[in-house]
Amino acid sequence: MTLPEYPPKPAPGDRIAVVSPSAGLPELFPRPYELGLERLRKDFGLEPVEYPTTRKMGATPQERAADLHAAFADPDIKAVIASIGGDDQITVLPYLDRELIRAHPKPFFGMSDNTNLLAFLHNTGIVGYHGATVMCELGRPGAMHPLTEESLRAALFTSGPYELRPAERWNDVNGDWADPATFASEPRMRPGTGWSWVNPDRVAEGRSWGGCLEIVAWLLMADREIAPDPARYDGGVLILETSEEMPSATEVFRTLRTMGERGLLGRFSALLMGRARTWSFAHPNTPEEAARYATDQREAVLRAMRVYAPNTPIVFDVDFGHTDPQLVLPYGGLVRVDGPARRITVTY
Repeated sequence: MTLPEYPPKPAPGDRIAVVSPSAGLPELFPRPYELGLERLRKDFGLEPVEYPTTRKMGATPQERAADLHAAFADPDIKAVIASIGGDDQITVLPYLDRELIRAHPKPFFGMSDNTNLLAFLHNTGIVGYHGATVMCELGRPGAMHPLTEESLRAALFTSGPYELRPAERWNDVNGDWADPATFASEPRMRPGTGWSWVNPDRVAEGRSWGGCLEIVAWLLMADREIAPDPARYDGGVLILETSEEMPSATEVFRTLRTMGERGLLGRFSALLMGRARTWSFAHPNTPEEAARYATDQREAVLRAMRVYAPNTPIVFDVDFGHTDPQLVLPYGGLVRVDGPARRITVTY
Protein backbone atom coordinates (compact mmCIF):
# COMPACT_ATOMS: atom_id res chain seq x y z
CA MET A 1 0.00 0.00 0.00
CA THR A 2 1.28 3.46 -0.90
CA LEU A 3 1.81 5.60 2.18
CA PRO A 4 -0.17 8.86 2.36
CA GLU A 5 1.69 12.17 2.50
CA TYR A 6 2.53 13.07 6.09
CA PRO A 7 3.59 16.67 6.82
CA PRO A 8 7.12 17.23 8.19
CA LYS A 9 7.34 16.76 11.96
CA PRO A 10 8.43 19.39 14.49
CA ALA A 11 11.38 18.90 16.79
CA PRO A 12 11.92 20.07 20.39
CA GLY A 13 12.71 23.76 20.32
CA ASP A 14 10.36 24.49 17.43
CA ARG A 15 7.44 26.90 17.49
CA ILE A 16 3.90 25.49 17.48
CA ALA A 17 0.79 27.51 16.69
CA VAL A 18 -2.02 27.40 19.26
CA VAL A 19 -5.32 28.36 17.64
CA SER A 20 -9.01 28.38 18.50
CA PRO A 21 -10.82 27.55 15.25
CA SER A 22 -13.99 26.74 17.21
CA ALA A 23 -14.39 28.58 20.52
CA GLY A 24 -12.03 30.96 22.30
CA LEU A 25 -12.58 29.24 25.63
CA PRO A 26 -9.09 30.12 26.93
CA GLU A 27 -10.64 33.54 27.63
CA LEU A 28 -13.20 32.00 30.00
CA PHE A 29 -11.08 29.21 31.50
CA PRO A 30 -7.43 30.32 31.59
CA ARG A 31 -6.32 27.76 34.18
CA PRO A 32 -6.38 24.57 32.05
CA TYR A 33 -5.20 26.56 29.05
CA GLU A 34 -2.15 27.98 30.81
CA LEU A 35 -1.38 24.56 32.25
CA GLY A 36 -1.48 23.09 28.76
CA LEU A 37 0.87 25.78 27.42
CA GLU A 38 3.27 25.14 30.29
CA ARG A 39 3.41 21.42 29.46
CA LEU A 40 3.99 22.15 25.78
CA ARG A 41 7.03 24.17 26.85
CA LYS A 42 8.44 22.09 29.69
CA ASP A 43 7.46 18.53 28.81
CA PHE A 44 7.55 18.67 25.01
CA GLY A 45 10.11 21.42 24.47
CA LEU A 46 7.89 23.35 22.06
CA GLU A 47 7.30 27.11 22.01
CA PRO A 48 3.57 27.93 21.76
CA VAL A 49 2.59 30.88 19.57
CA GLU A 50 -0.86 32.43 20.07
CA TYR A 51 -2.97 34.27 17.51
CA PRO A 52 -5.52 37.10 17.76
CA THR A 53 -8.53 34.79 18.31
CA THR A 54 -6.86 32.14 20.45
CA ARG A 55 -8.20 33.73 23.65
CA LYS A 56 -11.16 35.55 22.09
CA MET A 57 -14.72 34.36 22.53
CA GLY A 58 -17.11 35.34 19.75
CA ALA A 59 -14.49 35.69 17.02
CA THR A 60 -16.00 35.66 13.54
CA PRO A 61 -15.43 32.73 11.18
CA GLN A 62 -13.35 35.04 8.98
CA GLU A 63 -11.10 35.99 11.90
CA ARG A 64 -10.56 32.37 12.88
CA ALA A 65 -9.81 31.42 9.28
CA ALA A 66 -7.26 34.24 9.12
CA ASP A 67 -5.46 32.81 12.17
CA LEU A 68 -5.30 29.40 10.53
CA HIS A 69 -3.91 30.92 7.34
CA ALA A 70 -1.27 32.81 9.31
CA ALA A 71 -0.27 29.70 11.24
CA PHE A 72 0.07 27.48 8.18
CA ALA A 73 1.83 30.12 6.07
CA ASP A 74 4.47 31.04 8.68
CA PRO A 75 7.66 29.05 7.88
CA ASP A 76 8.76 29.29 11.52
CA ILE A 77 5.65 27.43 12.71
CA LYS A 78 6.20 23.66 12.51
CA ALA A 79 2.83 22.35 13.80
CA VAL A 80 -0.63 23.61 14.73
CA ILE A 81 -2.75 22.56 17.72
CA ALA A 82 -6.27 23.57 18.74
CA SER A 83 -6.93 25.01 22.18
CA ILE A 84 -10.26 23.13 22.38
CA GLY A 85 -13.34 22.31 20.34
CA GLY A 86 -16.74 24.01 20.16
CA ASP A 87 -19.78 23.77 17.93
CA ASP A 88 -19.50 26.07 14.91
CA GLN A 89 -16.22 25.36 13.15
CA ILE A 90 -18.26 24.32 10.14
CA THR A 91 -18.84 28.05 9.52
CA VAL A 92 -15.07 28.57 9.17
CA LEU A 93 -14.65 26.05 6.34
CA PRO A 94 -15.95 28.31 3.51
CA TYR A 95 -13.28 30.92 4.33
CA LEU A 96 -10.29 28.56 4.25
CA ASP A 97 -7.81 28.92 1.40
CA ARG A 98 -7.18 25.31 0.36
CA GLU A 99 -4.28 26.19 -1.93
CA LEU A 100 -2.50 28.19 0.77
CA ILE A 101 -2.80 25.33 3.25
CA ARG A 102 -1.84 22.73 0.64
CA ALA A 103 1.30 24.73 -0.13
CA HIS A 104 2.32 24.78 3.56
CA PRO A 105 1.41 21.34 5.01
CA LYS A 106 1.84 21.02 8.77
CA PRO A 107 0.69 18.56 11.41
CA PHE A 108 -2.60 19.69 12.93
CA PHE A 109 -3.83 18.31 16.26
CA GLY A 110 -7.43 18.58 17.42
CA MET A 111 -10.61 16.64 18.02
CA SER A 112 -14.34 17.11 18.67
CA ASP A 113 -15.45 20.14 16.59
CA ASN A 114 -12.00 20.10 15.00
CA THR A 115 -13.25 17.12 13.00
CA ASN A 116 -14.26 19.84 10.53
CA LEU A 117 -10.67 20.92 9.94
CA LEU A 118 -9.38 17.34 9.97
CA ALA A 119 -11.85 16.45 7.21
CA PHE A 120 -10.80 19.59 5.29
CA LEU A 121 -7.14 18.59 5.57
CA HIS A 122 -7.98 15.04 4.48
CA ASN A 123 -9.57 16.39 1.30
CA THR A 124 -6.56 18.67 0.84
CA GLY A 125 -4.20 15.70 0.91
CA ILE A 126 -2.72 16.42 4.36
CA VAL A 127 -2.64 13.87 7.18
CA GLY A 128 -3.92 15.37 10.44
CA TYR A 129 -4.07 14.05 14.01
CA HIS A 130 -7.28 13.38 15.90
CA GLY A 131 -6.68 14.20 19.55
CA ALA A 132 -4.75 16.21 22.13
CA THR A 133 -6.16 19.72 22.50
CA VAL A 134 -4.37 22.15 24.79
CA MET A 135 -7.10 22.63 27.39
CA CYS A 136 -8.38 19.07 27.73
CA GLU A 137 -5.47 16.62 27.40
CA LEU A 138 -2.44 18.88 27.93
CA GLY A 139 -4.34 20.82 30.60
CA ARG A 140 -5.53 17.70 32.48
CA PRO A 141 -5.57 18.28 36.26
CA GLY A 142 -2.61 16.86 38.17
CA ALA A 143 -0.72 15.46 35.21
CA MET A 144 -1.22 14.25 31.66
CA HIS A 145 -2.35 10.65 31.46
CA PRO A 146 0.74 8.57 30.57
CA LEU A 147 -0.96 6.92 27.57
CA THR A 148 -2.04 10.31 26.22
CA GLU A 149 1.41 11.80 26.71
CA GLU A 150 3.19 8.84 25.10
CA SER A 151 0.82 8.83 22.12
CA LEU A 152 1.06 12.59 21.59
CA ARG A 153 4.85 12.54 21.86
CA ALA A 154 5.08 9.78 19.26
CA ALA A 155 2.65 11.56 16.93
CA LEU A 156 4.48 14.88 17.27
CA PHE A 157 8.07 13.77 16.91
CA THR A 158 8.27 10.33 15.30
CA SER A 159 7.29 8.60 12.08
CA GLY A 160 6.36 4.99 11.53
CA PRO A 161 4.18 2.39 13.31
CA TYR A 162 2.87 2.85 16.84
CA GLU A 163 0.84 0.15 18.56
CA LEU A 164 -2.16 1.32 20.55
CA ARG A 165 -2.87 -0.24 23.96
CA PRO A 166 -6.13 -0.48 25.91
CA ALA A 167 -6.19 1.74 28.98
CA GLU A 168 -5.89 -0.09 32.28
CA ARG A 169 -7.87 2.74 33.91
CA TRP A 170 -10.07 5.42 32.35
CA ASN A 171 -12.45 8.26 33.23
CA ASP A 172 -15.17 10.46 31.74
CA VAL A 173 -16.21 12.50 34.80
CA ASN A 174 -14.71 16.00 34.89
CA GLY A 175 -14.31 18.63 37.56
CA ASP A 176 -15.39 22.25 37.18
CA TRP A 177 -12.68 24.26 35.41
CA ALA A 178 -13.84 27.37 37.29
CA ASP A 179 -12.97 25.71 40.61
CA PRO A 180 -9.23 25.81 41.50
CA ALA A 181 -9.73 22.65 43.59
CA THR A 182 -10.30 20.72 40.38
CA PHE A 183 -6.60 21.07 39.54
CA ALA A 184 -5.28 19.94 42.93
CA SER A 185 -5.23 16.26 41.94
CA GLU A 186 -5.67 13.93 39.00
CA PRO A 187 -9.16 12.76 38.01
CA ARG A 188 -10.49 9.65 39.71
CA MET A 189 -10.11 6.73 37.32
CA ARG A 190 -12.02 3.45 37.03
CA PRO A 191 -10.83 0.02 35.88
CA GLY A 192 -10.52 -0.43 32.13
CA THR A 193 -12.58 -2.99 30.28
CA GLY A 194 -10.32 -3.62 27.30
CA TRP A 195 -11.45 -3.57 23.70
CA SER A 196 -14.44 -5.48 22.38
CA TRP A 197 -14.07 -7.10 18.94
CA VAL A 198 -16.72 -8.00 16.37
CA ASN A 199 -15.88 -9.96 13.19
CA PRO A 200 -12.20 -10.27 14.19
CA ASP A 201 -11.43 -12.75 11.43
CA ARG A 202 -9.11 -10.71 9.25
CA VAL A 203 -6.52 -7.95 9.03
CA ALA A 204 -7.75 -4.58 7.72
CA GLU A 205 -5.48 -1.68 6.86
CA GLY A 206 -6.35 1.64 5.31
CA ARG A 207 -6.42 5.39 5.65
CA SER A 208 -8.59 6.66 8.47
CA TRP A 209 -11.58 8.99 8.19
CA GLY A 210 -14.41 10.00 10.51
CA GLY A 211 -14.03 11.70 13.88
CA CYS A 212 -16.69 13.00 16.25
CA LEU A 213 -19.97 11.45 15.09
CA GLU A 214 -22.05 14.57 15.71
CA ILE A 215 -19.70 16.65 13.54
CA VAL A 216 -19.67 14.00 10.82
CA ALA A 217 -23.49 14.24 10.82
CA TRP A 218 -23.33 18.02 10.35
CA LEU A 219 -20.85 17.66 7.50
CA LEU A 220 -23.21 15.18 5.85
CA MET A 221 -26.17 17.55 6.27
CA ALA A 222 -24.26 20.55 4.91
CA ASP A 223 -22.53 18.42 2.25
CA ARG A 224 -19.15 19.80 3.29
CA GLU A 225 -15.80 18.00 3.09
CA ILE A 226 -17.44 14.71 2.08
CA ALA A 227 -15.68 13.23 -0.95
CA PRO A 228 -17.95 13.52 -4.01
CA ASP A 229 -16.85 10.06 -5.08
CA PRO A 230 -17.52 7.59 -2.22
CA ALA A 231 -14.96 5.22 -3.76
CA ARG A 232 -12.31 7.44 -2.18
CA TYR A 233 -13.09 5.74 1.14
CA ASP A 234 -12.76 2.20 -0.22
CA GLY A 235 -10.67 0.08 2.12
CA GLY A 236 -10.27 2.85 4.68
CA VAL A 237 -10.68 2.55 8.45
CA LEU A 238 -13.64 4.45 9.89
CA ILE A 239 -12.97 6.09 13.28
CA LEU A 240 -16.00 7.37 15.19
CA GLU A 241 -16.66 8.61 18.72
CA THR A 242 -19.31 10.68 20.51
CA SER A 243 -19.03 13.83 22.61
CA GLU A 244 -20.14 15.06 26.03
CA GLU A 245 -23.44 16.06 24.42
CA MET A 246 -24.16 12.33 24.59
CA PRO A 247 -26.36 11.74 21.54
CA SER A 248 -29.10 9.20 22.03
CA ALA A 249 -28.80 5.69 20.67
CA THR A 250 -31.51 6.62 18.18
CA GLU A 251 -29.48 9.57 16.91
CA VAL A 252 -26.35 7.42 16.62
CA PHE A 253 -28.25 4.82 14.62
CA ARG A 254 -29.81 7.40 12.34
CA THR A 255 -26.46 9.04 11.59
CA LEU A 256 -24.92 5.68 10.70
CA ARG A 257 -28.00 4.80 8.67
CA THR A 258 -27.55 8.04 6.72
CA MET A 259 -23.95 7.08 6.03
CA GLY A 260 -25.16 3.70 4.86
CA GLU A 261 -27.81 5.16 2.57
CA ARG A 262 -25.20 7.50 1.14
CA GLY A 263 -23.07 4.52 0.20
CA LEU A 264 -20.31 5.22 2.71
CA LEU A 265 -20.61 2.72 5.52
CA GLY A 266 -19.89 -0.44 3.57
CA ARG A 267 -16.77 0.95 1.91
CA PHE A 268 -14.59 0.89 5.00
CA SER A 269 -12.53 -2.18 5.85
CA ALA A 270 -12.93 -1.72 9.62
CA LEU A 271 -14.59 0.49 12.23
CA LEU A 272 -12.94 1.75 15.40
CA MET A 273 -15.57 3.01 17.83
CA GLY A 274 -14.26 5.20 20.62
CA ARG A 275 -15.23 4.52 24.21
CA ALA A 276 -18.60 6.18 24.78
CA ARG A 277 -18.68 9.32 26.90
CA THR A 278 -21.34 8.48 29.51
CA TRP A 279 -21.28 11.49 31.88
CA SER A 280 -21.52 15.26 31.54
CA PHE A 281 -22.56 18.19 33.68
CA ALA A 282 -25.87 18.19 31.78
CA HIS A 283 -26.24 14.41 32.19
CA PRO A 284 -24.59 13.36 35.48
CA ASN A 285 -25.39 9.67 35.07
CA THR A 286 -25.12 7.16 37.87
CA PRO A 287 -22.77 4.22 37.13
CA GLU A 288 -25.80 2.11 36.25
CA GLU A 289 -27.20 4.77 33.90
CA ALA A 290 -23.78 5.24 32.33
CA ALA A 291 -23.42 1.50 31.66
CA ARG A 292 -26.89 1.42 30.09
CA TYR A 293 -26.07 4.39 27.86
CA ALA A 294 -22.88 2.73 26.61
CA THR A 295 -24.70 -0.55 25.96
CA ASP A 296 -27.48 1.22 24.06
CA GLN A 297 -24.95 3.08 21.92
CA ARG A 298 -23.13 -0.13 21.08
CA GLU A 299 -26.39 -1.81 20.06
CA ALA A 300 -27.26 1.18 17.86
CA VAL A 301 -23.93 0.88 16.06
CA LEU A 302 -24.35 -2.87 15.62
CA ARG A 303 -27.91 -2.42 14.34
CA ALA A 304 -26.74 -0.11 11.56
CA MET A 305 -23.67 -2.17 10.71
CA ARG A 306 -25.73 -5.38 10.44
CA VAL A 307 -27.75 -3.73 7.69
CA TYR A 308 -25.06 -1.87 5.74
CA ALA A 309 -21.76 -3.61 6.54
CA PRO A 310 -22.49 -6.89 8.36
CA ASN A 311 -19.05 -8.43 7.87
CA THR A 312 -16.93 -5.38 8.74
CA PRO A 313 -14.56 -5.83 11.69
CA ILE A 314 -15.48 -3.51 14.57
CA VAL A 315 -13.50 -2.64 17.69
CA PHE A 316 -15.46 -0.99 20.50
CA ASP A 317 -14.12 1.01 23.46
CA VAL A 318 -10.91 2.20 21.84
CA ASP A 319 -9.53 5.03 23.98
CA PHE A 320 -9.80 8.00 21.65
CA GLY A 321 -12.22 10.91 21.65
CA HIS A 322 -13.96 12.47 24.63
CA THR A 323 -12.78 10.09 27.37
CA ASP A 324 -9.53 9.96 29.34
CA PRO A 325 -6.92 8.79 28.36
CA GLN A 326 -7.00 9.90 24.77
CA LEU A 327 -4.93 8.15 22.14
CA VAL A 328 -3.96 10.28 19.15
CA LEU A 329 -5.02 8.78 15.81
CA PRO A 330 -3.66 9.85 12.42
CA TYR A 331 -6.53 11.27 10.36
CA GLY A 332 -5.99 10.23 6.77
CA GLY A 333 -2.97 8.22 7.86
CA LEU A 334 -2.64 4.46 7.99
CA VAL A 335 -4.42 2.36 10.60
CA ARG A 336 -3.98 -1.41 10.79
CA VAL A 337 -6.62 -3.49 12.56
CA ASP A 338 -5.39 -7.05 13.14
CA GLY A 339 -8.41 -9.04 14.27
CA PRO A 340 -6.78 -12.45 14.79
CA ALA A 341 -3.99 -10.89 16.89
CA ARG A 342 -6.33 -8.33 18.55
CA ARG A 343 -3.88 -5.52 17.77
CA ILE A 344 -4.32 -1.98 16.44
CA THR A 345 -1.34 -0.18 14.95
CA VAL A 346 -1.29 3.35 13.58
CA THR A 347 1.34 5.01 11.44
CA TYR A 348 2.45 8.44 12.62
